[in-house]
Amino acid sequence: MSQELFVVNNVWMMVSIFLVFIMHLGFASLESGLARSKNTVNILFKNSMILPVGLITYTLWGFSMMYPGDAFAGGFFGFSGFGIPLPEGGETSAYNEGYTFWTDFLFQGMFAATAATIVSGAVAERVKLGAFMIFSIVFVGICYPIVGMWKWGGGFLDALETPFYDFAGSTLVHSVGGWGALAGILMVGPRIGKYVGGKVKPIQGHSMPLATIGVFILWLGWFGFNGGSVLSADPGAVSRVLVMTSLAAASGAIGAFFVSYGLFKSSDLSMVLNGILAGLVGITAGADMMGVVDSVVIGLVAGSLVVLGVMFFDKLKIDDPVGALSVHLICGIWGTLAVGLLGDLAGVDQVISQLIGIGIIGAFSFVFAFVLWFVLKITSGIRVSEVEEIEGLDMHEHKMHAYPDINAPAYEVTRLENGYSTAETKKKATVTANN
Repeated sequence: MSQELFVVNNVWMMVSIFLVFIMHLGFASLESGLARSKNTVNILFKNSMILPVGLITYTLWGFSMMYPGDAFAGGFFGFSGFGIPLPEGGETSAYNEGYTFWTDFLFQGMFAATAATIVSGAVAERVKLGAFMIFSIVFVGICYPIVGMWKWGGGFLDALETPFYDFAGSTLVHSVGGWGALAGILMVGPRIGKYVGGKVKPIQGHSMPLATIGVFILWLGWFGFNGGSVLSADPGAVSRVLVMTSLAAASGAIGAFFVSYGLFKSSDLSMVLNGILAGLVGITAGADMMGVVDSVVIGLVAGSLVVLGVMFFDKLKIDDPVGALSVHLICGIWGTLAVGLLGDLAGVDQVISQLIGIGIIGAFSFVFAFVLWFVLKITSGIRVSEVEEIEGLDMHEHKMHAYPDINAPAYEVTRLENGYSTAETKKKATVTANN
């Protein structure tokens, strides 16, 4: 490989790192916009901590678990030691498709924290901050590297006769996060007032502009998420992936619009936004293997599924404030299965391999997360008190407001200290419960 090509590949991979990095701002904006204003600081804090904690965890042991170089235990587990030791040849040597070891590590590290970010929005507005951070450390530090190794690190799913295929993580990132989110929601329960008298009470987010900004930042970041997963600057492969990614996002929005309009007779912005994300999640497993029609079909189906998924989970009284389960779990499964149904790899054998991967990864991730949430629940507890939930986590967990002019008059922690009883506080707080 020429020095010029090496530099071009490495620069493109670094640009992709920047794009994946900015996705964490997108998640923070989207989640906080779809939550109530009294919990904004809490959501921003979690999203601001997930990336630092995830990156340090990935440095200490996660990367060596995910890419051990020699998986053992039948390809189910591998570990090459603590830290990130340089490969043979030193730090500037060509690595994989012609980029440095450091570039590869940072690109993979940016992916790692995304799984916990997905969980953040699903359990928002009622989960204890400390419990969530402990969950994130263990989930990102152990569960994600193990299942990632099964495919991307040369594990048993990659060694199947017809290898399981997940180009950039519809299952290995998004569904893993979705399973963790489902376990968390089941353990923490719905928000106060969400399901009353057998009916679903919509709890509106406080800032649709912020949510919209978040989605478009995520769409931008996906060019690095999928485009960087080509692992080179190959012009044909990268441009194909970027086109298919955009077509799926666009058709996801259209699919979500028509289904939601047909059901609710309204132009629901939140459904369109989640439809964009649904299309992006759906195409992520096979963006390098799809054609134009395939990508549009994947997006249309994903956009339709996200609307039906929101209704399905509400019917089961599974309270997901941001629609993370519908976007990341359902559409992650659909996108992974679509690799065997559409595109260059379509075939019965590939469908079987995709189902095996979806099933095994889903079972492991859900059980791992459920046990972890259960242990946290019986030890430290995972849900804030009723008063804290009604008044908002911002003041109780962080002692500050995101919007002082709006939230400051609410019944803060200091009012408890100044003589209000719990009953009086709850009664007064109901006036501002939906702020």
